[in-house]
Amino acid sequence: MPVSGLSRAQQKMTDAGVPQRAIDVFTSFYSQLEAGATGMIAEAEVEPLTDLERAADLAVDDAAAEAVASTAVIKLNGGLGTSMGMDRAKSLLPVRADLTFLDIIVGQVQHVRRSYGVDLPLLFMNSFRTHDDTLAALSRHDDLAIDPLPLDFLQNREPKLRADDLTPVDWPDDPSLEWCPPGHGDLYTALETSGVLAALLDAGFTYATVSNADNLGAAPDPAMMEWFAASGAPYAAEVCRRTPADVKGGHLVVRRDDGRLVLRETAQTPPDDAEAAADLTRHQYFHTNNLWFDLEQLAQTLADRSGILGLPLIRNEKTVDPTDPSSPKVVQIESAMGAAVEVFDGATAIEVDRSRFLPVKTTNDLMLLRSDVYGVGEDFRLRAQVEPALVDLDRRFYSTIADFDARVPEPPSLVDATSLTVKGDWRFGRGVVVTGDVRLDDEGTAGSIPEGARLG
Repeated sequence: MPVSGLSRAQQKMTDAGVPQRAIDVFTSFYSQLEAGATGMIAEAEVEPLTDLERAADLAVDDAAAEAVASTAVIKLNGGLGTSMGMDRAKSLLPVRADLTFLDIIVGQVQHVRRSYGVDLPLLFMNSFRTHDDTLAALSRHDDLAIDPLPLDFLQNREPKLRADDLTPVDWPDDPSLEWCPPGHGDLYTALETSGVLAALLDAGFTYATVSNADNLGAAPDPAMMEWFAASGAPYAAEVCRRTPADVKGGHLVVRRDDGRLVLRETAQTPPDDAEAAADLTRHQYFHTNNLWFDLEQLAQTLADRSGILGLPLIRNEKTVDPTDPSSPKVVQIESAMGAAVEVFDGATAIEVDRSRFLPVKTTNDLMLLRSDVYGVGEDFRLRAQVEPALVDLDRRFYSTIADFDARVPEPPSLVDATSLTVKGDWRFGRGVVVTGDVRLDDEGTAGSIPEGARLG
């Protein structure tokens, strides 16, 4: 009798030392995948989210100190930045000449520690690809770890599955490409299997605030810590008002049959419902991937469900070698951590200002963040001095960090810019100033912007 794809995948994970709880979660998702589950959420099944509390209305009072002392900060740091041509953690990128993402995150946490006189833990969920480089970079920050807690814990890994038969893919040219992370929904499993969840509870911490390491807007906020502690909610999501630029992101909806909040990602929206899902007047909020949860209630829920929260499946189709479109097609089983909002009774959401959502997904974002549009305060928070300009760089020449740095050794001044559109292979001199709306068209050959030039 032939060995099934699931059995082969389970054995591969066991041989690699993947914890049994993580294998159990993978098994649950595999069964859904084999049964043809897509994780789709139809528009007819949901209602829009309305009438939210606003973080802008919150104030800090004497109760904040207790909430801050009970909260841990967790950053998702498993991504390599492969979409920008990187082969290491994106958080190692410089944001300023002398500050990386990691440096700013550490500065934000240390500022709150000093302000409140508390041991605010900072933990990173790394992948097997980001662990070593991240800890090496953090080693220069003294007294960062809070004993007995670690600075990081590892995201689990799982086999990539051949798209044709759902068996684990073999790739002798680079066996590491046979594996993938299970999406950031693995956060809850990884917290449990690593022992970090129990360690936080044993150390007296009650709450966690979680965000992506490439979102420097999600600084630890005492006012929000106080709000979440007082809410009594087991789980909360931060959402922002949508703009036309946000129609492809995940958004929260209310499931009609039970009234629960549900996260619907773009990949979970049926094609026939794409127009309704993109309607900003109907679905007003997008999910920032900043969230909060009660550690005790998470531990109890995991225990009640034998470690399987039951997050919706996300089927992600790629090639085994992301840089080689001719390599075999594979399926990666993933889940989103924000989808846990539907697991907890009494889960809630809060509307936050756009300043808490500053992700860097492309070199367009990086140019803005490195420019004079943003300032870094003594609290290490990034604040926009003006309404950020719309930056659109030609992906043929600026998509990777190496290409971007070669063409933009110093970001132009964008504080007086409305938009900057670059078509073609342009190289920027130092001290360039952009004013108003500027478009550089494709000249067919490389163009150069002289040092100190004023555009607009």
